[in-house]
Amino acid sequence: MRLAVFSDRCLECQAMKPKLPPKVAAKPGDRPFDWPTIAAPDLPDLTEIWQQTLQWRPNARQRQQFQQLYAAVLAGNQRLNLTRITEPTEFWEKHLWDSLYGIQPYLAAPTQPATFSVIDIGSGAGFPGVPVAIAHPDWQVTLLEATHKKGKFLQYLVTLLGLDLICPVVERAEVLGQAPNARGHYDLALIRAVAPTAVCAEYTLPLLKPGGMAILYRGQLTEAEAKTLEPVVIQLGGTIETVKTGKTPLTGGDRHCLYLRKIGQTPDQFPRAVGIPTHNPLC
Repeated sequence: MRLAVFSDRCLECQAMKPKLPPKVAAKPGDRPFDWPTIAAPDLPDLTEIWQQTLQWRPNARQRQQFQQLYAAVLAGNQRLNLTRITEPTEFWEKHLWDSLYGIQPYLAAPTQPATFSVIDIGSGAGFPGVPVAIAHPDWQVTLLEATHKKGKFLQYLVTLLGLDLICPVVERAEVLGQAPNARGHYDLALIRAVAPTAVCAEYTLPLLKPGGMAILYRGQLTEAEAKTLEPVVIQLGGTIETVKTGKTPLTGGDRHCLYLRKIGQTPDQFPRAVGIPTHNPLC
């Protein structure tokens, strides 16, 4: 069974409600929705690094939400395998800063339309989608996750952080990409550390409106991999607009973000059936 969580205040959720299940249903063996709470250490105050590297800084409410997110992930780790990154400074750099590094052009840009619609594919513990929603609380953000238990955790995060415009959805990307109410629906698609670049392109581009943008978050990226990706993106109705290269601000790790613009229609056969993109990539 594939399930969805909807916010009654999210216009995007209301549009999707008639065609997707309206709530997360309990499965046999589900525990009550009472995640443990723990006293998490404080995240570092790195306001100046935010400003220097992203030309953006969180306000007091956003700093509080980042701290709540950190504590919730540590608590969730006691039941689920969410992340190995738990030390506060490493969490700040590799989850919070890294999530917003990809959308830096949108942090500095003028406000987007009120209906600006974003999907985070393979959200897991909520990265990059939840930090993105904290930074841009006016965006309508879908957190797509294939695992029921992680979907329940994402539902918990949405409630805890008061993020009214987030919709966690439990489904496979290949299925959602063929759903009439989701295909061609989004302005921005985010995908981080999920699969090879060609697979990420096949997951993201069918979900975008014409003119929409997919952002593929990568650590390492070889020139050969980028060159191999280009004909795949063209086949899917897109173009590689730019590749952003940088370093993480504290440890100097490599970061690449590929920006794929949707310039045409994605052929109806993409994305292919569940499992085929990963087992038989287009490139």
